[in-house]
Amino acid sequence: MKTVNSLSGGMTSSYMAVHYPADYNIFALVTTDDQKLKFKDEAVRQIVSDRIGREFIGTLEEDTIIYTMLDLEQMIGKEINWVSGWSFDRTITNSKGYFLPNVFNRFCTYRMKLVPIQNFWRENINEPIEMRIGFRANELNRANRMIERGDENGIIWEKFVVGKRKDGKNKWQKMPYQKPRFPLIEDGIFKDQVHEFWKDKPVRFAYMNNCVGCFHRNELLLKHMSDRHPEKFNWFIEAEEKANGCWKKGVKFKEIAEWKTQTQLFDNDFNSCDSGYCGL
Repeated sequence: MKTVNSLSGGMTSSYMAVHYPADYNIFALVTTDDQKLKFKDEAVRQIVSDRIGREFIGTLEEDTIIYTMLDLEQMIGKEINWVSGWSFDRTITNSKGYFLPNVFNRFCTYRMKLVPIQNFWRENINEPIEMRIGFRANELNRANRMIERGDENGIIWEKFVVGKRKDGKNKWQKMPYQKPRFPLIEDGIFKDQVHEFWKDKPVRFAYMNNCVGCFHRNELLLKHMSDRHPEKFNWFIEAEEKANGCWKKGVKFKEIAEWKTQTQLFDNDFNSCDSGYCGL
């Protein structure tokens, strides 16, 4: 069974890439078509375009994550396969206008992370794989939820487009896809061990991986991100206005960005539980 490391760009999955070599390392990048968020380093922008097989304009993750993956590839001495699905702009646009994902309907994760990874699998492997996921030793509940989806052999089946029907609609088929494995849980690796490992290593990490305006994050962290990355956060504000909707129930992102925080926010005020769950 071929092995695959699923990389999110964070310290934990990068730790996994270093310590648990796999047949394939795959990183799914969230992109945007917004020219206002154009990645400033033209040379690196071309490198990313070559990696994902189409023009790369920018990302709604922190720009540093691009350098993370390039640095990590040099460190492990093995190719990282970059994939990218629909841009976030296309993902929230349909025939009726704009429609926002939310905590109950995470189609953004599906379209921009899971589908491109699955497409890579179909084109390059096309047989059940051992998918390594970078959950740490204190994240056993998350791992168990994935394990419960498996069959009697622990393999998770997924639906794939395998052709077209006579009426032109997609023809779907359920196929055996992945057997999840969690090496950091198996070896009892916690957050402090991961951070200690990266202290003297030549890999640049973003403040947080996943989208700057990830709706899984709490309001205080979103305010913090709006201060750190106002141009990217404004994309999420504009998307709410176009869709006449909300990313989070009961509060608009524009309101969050305009909050006057009463205390200074520090990086250690937040933890991995605040960062969203799209790094699969």
